[in-house]
Amino acid sequence: MIAFIEGDLIECQLNLAIIQVGGIGYEVLIPLTTSEKLPALGQEIKLFTQAVYREDAQTLYGFHDRESRDFFRMIVDKVSGIGPKIALNLLGSLSLPTLKTSIASGDVGMLSKAQGLGKKTAERIVVELKDKVLPKGTNLEPPSSSSTGSADPETEEINNLGPYQDALSALLTLGYKATDADQAIRKAADALGRGASTEELIRKALGR
Repeated sequence: MIAFIEGDLIECQLNLAIIQVGGIGYEVLIPLTTSEKLPALGQEIKLFTQAVYREDAQTLYGFHDRESRDFFRMIVDKVSGIGPKIALNLLGSLSLPTLKTSIASGDVGMLSKAQGLGKKTAERIVVELKDKVLPKGTNLEPPSSSSTGSADPETEEINNLGPYQDALSALLTLGYKATDADQAIRKAADALGRGASTEELIRKALGR
């Protein structure tokens, strides 16, 4: 199994990257959430990969982080009727934090907004993965300000879901489409870094 690929980015399109490794160009299908993070052409890049082998094709899917690759793998392996193409569209339409919290909270409406994903498929994803996407006992509410001590990386990521989701809800209330709102908050979160408040994310997403 190919766990990751690291080399020079030779070509990139919306859902495709070609990476040169040792004189060989590897074609890797990627979601929009990964293409947004690609460096300039000619620079080195590392993508975590999932290879899919079929009688008529061998396809390599790539993601900017291990968590996204593992989520893609879980969707394809655990949910009946979901193939790599739909799973890639899902990860390209909504960010990983939004996907996780939407599935854990049973938000079928949010999931069904992803490209190529109908309501019935969204419901099936919730049924199959609701108890698997977040650690047991996870509180989807933002952590209290009185919390003390250092959190491990997994807990820290979970704690950051609250402000992200609140900011996303605010943009949806303003009339943004789900995928556009998620993309705007995603870019704001990348620019501001971990620990950004809901208000900071909203201001950044709105260009204020």
